[in-house]
Amino acid sequence: MKSIILKQQPLNALNSFGIQATAQKYVKVEDESMLSSLYEDKAFDSEFFILGGGSNVLFTKDYPGLIVHMASKGIQHFIEGNQVFVTAEAGEVWNDLVWYCIDHDFAGLENMALIPGTVGASPIQNIGAYGQELMHIFYSCRAFDTQTGEFVTFNNTECQFSYRDSIFKREYKGRFIICSVTYKLDLFGKVNTSYGAIEGELAKRGITEPTIRDVAEVVSFIRVEKLPDPSTIGNAGSFFKNPIISAAEFQKIAAEHPEIVHYPLPDGREKLAAGWLIEKCGWKGKAVGEVAVWKNQALVLTNKGNASGNAIYEVSSTIVDDVRTMFGVLLEREVNIL
Repeated sequence: MKSIILKQQPLNALNSFGIQATAQKYVKVEDESMLSSLYEDKAFDSEFFILGGGSNVLFTKDYPGLIVHMASKGIQHFIEGNQVFVTAEAGEVWNDLVWYCIDHDFAGLENMALIPGTVGASPIQNIGAYGQELMHIFYSCRAFDTQTGEFVTFNNTECQFSYRDSIFKREYKGRFIICSVTYKLDLFGKVNTSYGAIEGELAKRGITEPTIRDVAEVVSFIRVEKLPDPSTIGNAGSFFKNPIISAAEFQKIAAEHPEIVHYPLPDGREKLAAGWLIEKCGWKGKAVGEVAVWKNQALVLTNKGNASGNAIYEVSSTIVDDVRTMFGVLLEREVNIL
């Protein structure tokens, strides 16, 4: 399929912050064959960026290269024994995939309901929420190599997953374009209600034997309560990663702040709640011009209406400095900065 490249494409409707920016060139990819066409036309020889749902990017200026907008759609599955393999195209909305699985009674994605973005970003970010990580249900992905023009399949091990990270954010950053992802789920999987907020909300509803649908509905409710709706308030969800530090570093911080929110990891390190750190620095609910830290979750930066990408970035930098000064911990941005 031949690709049509547009010039000077506005991007404000294509990023969840609603930032006013323009791409010098833009192409909407609705079929993976278009990537081969782009390769043949040497489109990847110059600067380009892969855009999915636009929920994990902050434009700080007009983009000088080619925006490749992955918009392919389609979900299919096949059952093998007690397991089901679900394959979704990169442009599918993540939450639509979650509810496809719930409607078919396939367990494994329900704790990640309402995560913003598209399927193509899921292995890049190794998304996760409320006790579930993508790496635990990921089977493989089909990707296009912009350097060779070939389609390649990556299995779970080859993706080198770690917390909110993968090989696609390190050695292969910007090289491969995810075309579709296959997830390995259970037909008779047990629900995961280990996350405290889920248990609490289920108890409020009088649900003692929850189904995957119950879990997804509760997770969705919790997310809506805590996070702003990007359709009305510009944001990209969690702006920072939860930092992981050594046991020695944690003990030093805990001696001064015994109430610190933390999660012990199997390797002895500690994951800290970035939102708690930011809140303790006085940022929760604080506004600087058109930029505000969300009142219910300090991890989220919002555009009140007319914020520039640079203004949001500057506020994030001040937050990073404040957390480092108070706790000696360096926060890492989860959002792509362009």
